[in-house]
Amino acid sequence: MNLHEYQGKNILAQYGVRIQRGLVAYNADEAVDQAKRLSQETGTKWWVVKAQIHAGGRGKGGGVKLAKTIDEVREKAEAIIGMMLKSPQTPPQGKKVHKVLITEDMYYPGPSGTKEYYMSVLLDRASGKNVIMYSTEGGMDIEEVAEQHPDKIKKEVIDPRVGLRPFQCGKIATNLGVTGNAKKEMIKFVAALYKAYEGCDAAMFEINPVLKTSDDKIVAVDAKVRLDGNALYRHPDYAEMRDKTEEDPIEVEAGEAGLNYVRLDGNVGCMVNGAGLAMATMDIIKLSGGEPANFLDVGGTADAARVEKAFRIILKDERVKAILVNIFGGIVRCDRVAQGIVDAYKNIGDIKVPIIVRLQGTNAEEAKELIDKSGLKVLSAVALQEAADRVKEVLA
Repeated sequence: MNLHEYQGKNILAQYGVRIQRGLVAYNADEAVDQAKRLSQETGTKWWVVKAQIHAGGRGKGGGVKLAKTIDEVREKAEAIIGMMLKSPQTPPQGKKVHKVLITEDMYYPGPSGTKEYYMSVLLDRASGKNVIMYSTEGGMDIEEVAEQHPDKIKKEVIDPRVGLRPFQCGKIATNLGVTGNAKKEMIKFVAALYKAYEGCDAAMFEINPVLKTSDDKIVAVDAKVRLDGNALYRHPDYAEMRDKTEEDPIEVEAGEAGLNYVRLDGNVGCMVNGAGLAMATMDIIKLSGGEPANFLDVGGTADAARVEKAFRIILKDERVKAILVNIFGGIVRCDRVAQGIVDAYKNIGDIKVPIIVRLQGTNAEEAKELIDKSGLKVLSAVALQEAADRVKEVLA
């Protein structure tokens, strides 16, 4: 589950990470009020107006603006709220901005100058260990750094059974080139960041930039946080932070119906029971010349209502040119699924895309007979290759 910047910063602050403070606003009037309040609380004379969407690269898309006066806060907020923000990490059409974060200015003048760094914490699934990735080249263009200067991105591997050791925090600070009080602050920052990552069961923390201020404070100026959805039962307060407006509405609807659905970019809808079979089905679609439009696992209780809901969700995607239903009848009987398909077809009405159905396992023969005698425009298949050939035929 992705969080907004302000939500991620709130979590960081709870674990002792120094953050750039800010207040959320949903319209220009609120933005002005929050800017005034922030000045009273922090003494900031300038403000940064930051779009709150689940995507990085907001600055490149015009979603991060400096305001030097209260009038500019209003002007920037009016321009950002409601815009379709496009960045390298948004869909092509962009994402609509519903709120902004008004933050204090951390780039004030001082004796030592400011410096931006990059830091993230995530799991390396290959090794089963956590990794802190960091670089002296922080800021908006970390993707370019990774592509053109991979040597400037360093990694510190942490065994979760042991945890982050003090010498590792010191090593990171040394490699980043910070000295004096800034080094002490960086060591504290790294330790607190890792503590937050573990404590909230995060899948990823990305801070870009980590800022060394001109008076040697180390501050999280941004926070991109993704929580492990499987661990949310331990954090009901975090689960309440979910912003469904930032998610694909079809995926949200599927989740509320208890269906495991992920929207993809293809033209063949998939309805399958079991994640492994779903992956194999997507492979066979690609081998037949098509592209999977989704991952959809109906699970082991594929009754008529569940199958109908799955069909309706797949058909919401206008790019779908065919639907392949591939069910293995182990726990669920194939004839029960077949009846669900027939009932769903009749309830939905005129389905204009061809449907290929492959049912194998318990009562598979009875299921095929039900499909064949239904009088509906549903093509049945027995072997997986036969199903692939059927997909190829309807796409030709």
